Amino acid sequence: MSANNLQCGDRRLDLSRVQVMGILNVTPDSFSDGGSYHDDGRLVAERALQRAAGMVAEGAGIIDIGGESTRPGAEPVSVQEELDRVLPAVELIRRELDVVISIDSSTPEVFTEAAALGAGLLNDVRALARDGAVAAAAATGLPVCLMHMQGNTPADMQLAPHYDDVVQEVSAFLSQRIGACVAAGIPRERLILDPGFGFGKTLEHNLRLLNRMEELHELGLPLLVGTSRKTMVGQVLDRPVDQRLHGSLATAVIAVGKGARIIRVHDVAATVDAVRMTEAVLREAKGDVE
Repeated sequence: MSANNLQCGDRRLDLSRVQVMGILNVTPDSFSDGGSYHDDGRLVAERALQRAAGMVAEGAGIIDIGGESTRPGAEPVSVQEELDRVLPAVELIRRELDVVISIDSSTPEVFTEAAALGAGLLNDVRALARDGAVAAAAATGLPVCLMHMQGNTPADMQLAPHYDDVVQEVSAFLSQRIGACVAAGIPRERLILDPGFGFGKTLEHNLRLLNRMEELHELGLPLLVGTSRKTMVGQVLDRPVDQRLHGSLATAVIAVGKGARIIRVHDVAATVDAVRMTEAVLREAKGDVE
């Protein structure tokens, strides 16, 4: 198989072009779209399917389903509650749509059950640090995205972020987690890396990390970037969450220019246009105009 192809269960993800990952938070409290798919606190899976179908039509190659909010200050949920939120959406989307399903979770039981229902990618903000997570992820045989977060949990990650060199420390952390995964039987070529914008980082840290993101290519693995609607955009532009599209697009374009292969977003259609235009310019620079 080509190094540009990532086998995600029974679906193949082509990373020779940048993939846009659409965010589907089946939570009542996520910072941007929390509660969008609930009535009286109960998940309406058909509503989640409708949103997923819209994102696929707009060009999303991956749908990232999350059942536990990871916004700053978020409290954890029980395993059963996360399963109850995530699994109905996975089952319905897997049955109805031809798309790679990613699971935004840190919970071993969610990895196992979602994989059994056809999920194709595990996306963990805690980089498989929870007890049993590495073993459970390895057993699924699925690719895994490892993210950097300073602080033990989203509840405390933004209390006092500090780095001597944010890029070096993010790189060192990800390198350590790569080693732990490989030692547990997850092949290196099945890993993706996320620098963790907004997770235990100040505005200065986020901007520096984006400016120097190409240094992370020394780790030799595909990079996923998620800056969509985040606080860093709001801080620079003084915009509320629902007015951060243009700033988010700017960060996505910069990330693609610095080699990101997956862009995780709320606003799929606009991001797909921005990404494809950026790719066209980058191809011309290499003399590879279609």
